[in-house]
Amino acid sequence: MPGPTVEMEPVEPQSLKKLSFKSLKRALDLFSPIHGHFAPADPESKKIRLSHKIQLEYGGIKSATNPNQANSTQPDGNNQASAPSNALALPGTENSKDPQTGGTQNALVVGPSVQQKGLNDVGHLGKSTAVVSSSGPSERNLSTSAIMERIPSKWPRPVWHPPWRNYRVISGHLGWVRSIAFDPSNSWFCTGSADRTIKIWDVGSGRLKLTLTGHIEQIRGLAVSNKHTYMFSAGDDKQVKCWDLEQNKVIRSYHGHLSGVYCLALHPTIDILLTGGRDSVCRVWDIRSKMQIHALSGHDNTVCSVFTRPTDPQVVTGSHDTTIKFWDLRYGKTMATLTHHKKSVRAMALHPKEHTFASASADNIKKFNLPKGEFLHNMLSQQKTIINAMAVNEEGVMATAGDNGSLWFWDWKSGHNFQQAQTIVQPGSLDSEAGIYALSYDLTGSRLVTCEADKTIKMWKEDENATPETHPLNFKPPKDIRRF
Repeated sequence: MPGPTVEMEPVEPQSLKKLSFKSLKRALDLFSPIHGHFAPADPESKKIRLSHKIQLEYGGIKSATNPNQANSTQPDGNNQASAPSNALALPGTENSKDPQTGGTQNALVVGPSVQQKGLNDVGHLGKSTAVVSSSGPSERNLSTSAIMERIPSKWPRPVWHPPWRNYRVISGHLGWVRSIAFDPSNSWFCTGSADRTIKIWDVGSGRLKLTLTGHIEQIRGLAVSNKHTYMFSAGDDKQVKCWDLEQNKVIRSYHGHLSGVYCLALHPTIDILLTGGRDSVCRVWDIRSKMQIHALSGHDNTVCSVFTRPTDPQVVTGSHDTTIKFWDLRYGKTMATLTHHKKSVRAMALHPKEHTFASASADNIKKFNLPKGEFLHNMLSQQKTIINAMAVNEEGVMATAGDNGSLWFWDWKSGHNFQQAQTIVQPGSLDSEAGIYALSYDLTGSRLVTCEADKTIKMWKEDENATPETHPLNFKPPKDIRRF
């Protein structure tokens, strides 16, 4: 038979929030009967906690106290461990008696040698000074007067450079000015333009000396030989030409590129020429015989920057495929590939004295070591534009030029950006024509010439009236060095 039915008590409907609060209260009642009340202060645990913090904060400071004074006897007869009174060993540091407890404290008396270092004012010490003091006898073991050693930043401090200013604007081209090269005698320079002409200008006066015609498209690359009276040009018409500057005419053409030629470089010791272009190949030419020695193939996109050096790697190329390749010139094979950039590497600059080079992309400007290509660091700020050209002089001033007309100057050693200039378009030009396509220092490094989209050539030099007081460095080392 079925048993008697038992009536169930009705369950009060409760919200989920109320149930969770009830569960939390039950847990607190079970495990913490005095919840809601602060536990009474425990002097022993407070002492252990504070001494641990002091040890972590000031553990590296040399102690200037006598080790025999480590323990001090309190008036009630109990021996308590006294925290050592730490101080940096500076000239003029003296010991003084604590009038309340009779213990010995270190009083910091800064001598004149420290004042010369700028430590005479505690307010000027910033984070390098920490003073822990106590008034009560229960915290006698925490009484200390300490000055922390200033940990110098591992980042190199930049050298001060005067700012650069525009002192001459040269007009004469009828199209965008795309390329530039200086004569080894430093008396003239040549520029190539989208008006299909090469113009030669006097460095001192800026006057036009000569105009050469022969290309049928814009001229993207120029180089002047320092051993022969030759000038080399390359353009979008797939042609690479050798000009004899004694006759002012083309004497050789190098045929082989399947598309426009974007960059050009001369080897410093061997009579060879390197050209890179839209066919993703860097071609190596014998200057005299017009023969193609190598076709350095391996890039997946346009080769838009190249430089050469006398020792391995003798050829370094940058491409729109975001990589930088080192090439073995003997066998025409890749020695190494750098994949640090995320966007096209449109410009590279080799330092004239050091075995280092920099590469520029829209994501960042990076510095690498040679010959192995170890990554050194990024520059300390981002130009945030497409960087078309860059150059560095012997004094360690690097200039980078962008599509938006920005011309930034950097200290090579530290990567500090000390000046941000903006080019001004000429009257009659659009604001969108404020782009800089090429730049180069002269052989002394005291002049900088920029080739721009408003069809002008601008010359820059250092401001003679600038001093470190009028133009201070405002340098802050990077906080997160691992990123570099």
